[in-house]
Parts: sequence; structure tokens; C-alpha cells
Amino acid sequence: MAARIVITGAGGQVGRFLAGEAARQGREVAALTHAQWDIADPKAAERFVAEGDLVVNCAAVADVDAAEADPDTAHAVNVTGPENVAHACARVGAQMVHISTDYVFSGEQRHPYDVGDQTGPLSVYGRTKLAGELAVLAAMPDATIVRTSWVYTGTTGNDFVAVMRRRAATDGTVDVADDQTGSPTYVKDLVDALFEVGQGRIREPVLHVANEGACSRFEQARAVFEELGADPDRVRPVSSAQVARRAARPVYSALSMALSVRAGLTPPRPWRAALAEALGEPFDDGQLPSTP
Repeated sequence: MAARIVITGAGGQVGRFLAGEAARQGREVAALTHAQWDIADPKAAERFVAEGDLVVNCAAVADVDAAEADPDTAHAVNVTGPENVAHACARVGAQMVHISTDYVFSGEQRHPYDVGDQTGPLSVYGRTKLAGELAVLAAMPDATIVRTSWVYTGTTGNDFVAVMRRRAATDGTVDVADDQTGSPTYVKDLVDALFEVGQGRIREPVLHVANEGACSRFEQARAVFEELGADPDRVRPVSSAQVARRAARPVYSALSMALSVRAGLTPPRPWRAALAEALGEPFDDGQLPSTP
């Protein structure tokens, strides 16, 4: 592991959790928010990246509908920004890990996507994240892309599990799409994998990191209610068409970790086990940017 971990996008859920865990492990951390380091600025990286650093790029326009409404900003942050970071890391001899997404896939297949499966993003968010992957690897071929899926803390902000946790604590019903399937990923398990990648032993250019198994958003919401002792029948299934969204989402985007495990990552635990642990943590109703 590098002597210092440099985190972009440290105000988001992954960046915040990664920074906190690195500090708890006694590592030297430079956790930089967008206000501190705008990765779309081509010269900014020179102020923050040094030889031997591990740079984890968590910065992104991750709100899928916001990206659809403002494609120029999405491109600047999701494509140009990661490319800038990669060039800087390559120049000084730093290691780079770039976080990407299951939304690079079209959702047309019905079994978990492996690394080599054909991409086909449906939204500005997905297209810019895929372009960002390509830009990073072109600028720095030994960088590592980590695609993940449906990331949540469950304890803060507006991620799906945190929102369902709030709803479970109230009365009434909640309508949730039952025709979108993915691999829920607890942020702790993603961060543990990032530390493994940071050790430098895994040389694959693209990895998938997600908890094992797949479910619909409806099934995930019911699981949250069940784990909290709320009535899961308060969660009602609806189609995606009934939930007005600006950007299209893949109807199936579960990720396979088969190649990642073969490459040396720890095999993932089932998503329900990870969810149970997440919901056992204290709830902090701070607000963070929403996730896909």
C-alpha cells in the first residue's frame, strides 16, 4: 500500500467512508472535496499528487438525472477530470484507482455482467462514465478501474437504503420499481476491496466489486423493512414507467466478480448479509448527494 492515500470527491459517500476508514487504520490521508480539488482543472492535480501516492478518484457527477440535464458538466467531471488525474499520476509515478459504474451496461442480458461483456450505456451518466474509463486507461495503462453497483451506506444521506430506512420508520406505503435489477453493494465492502487493490498485487485493468447476488429495487426495499422489523408489505411494486425519471436506467445491471476473485480480490459476501450489517449501524440523517 502506498504511503499516502489521496482521495478526490471526498465529500461523497464513497470518498467519505474511504477517508474515515483509512484514518482509522492509521494511514496518511489527503481527502479532498470538489471545492478543494476540481479535477476538471487540468493543472490542479499538480498541487496534490506526489510520487508514491495512491490516488482514488471518487469524484463524479453521480446523479443520473442531473447528468442528463447537464451533459457538459457530466463530461467535464466524469471524462475530462479522470483523464487529468490519470495524466498527473502517470507523470509523477503515483498509483491510480478510478471508480466506475454498472451503468456502463445496457441491461439487455439477464445474467451478471462480467468485465469483458459488451457495454452499451443508456444515459449521459453511463456514457460519460464509460468514456472516463477509456480516457483513464489511455492516459495511464496501469491504472485500475473499479466498477461497482448500487452503492449505499444505509446510515446517512440519500442513498437508496438510507431513504428506505427513513420510510420504514414512518407510517404509510412506499412505491418502488420492481423491474430494475442490480447488485446492492455496501460501501464498507467496496472500500475493503479498494484497499486490496491499493496493495498493488492485482494487475487487471478493470475489476468489478459488488456484493454477491442480485435483486430488484422492490426486493431490496422489502429487505430493508424486514431487517428493521417494519412491515414489508408496506412496500408496493410499481413499474419504472410509473416513477418519473429524466434518464433511462438499465433494467438489469448486476455485476459478476468472477474475474475479480480470480485476480485476487476477496470473494464477496451475500448482499443480504452486508445489508444486515449496514442497518445495524447508527443512523445519521446528514444529507449527501444522491446516487444512481
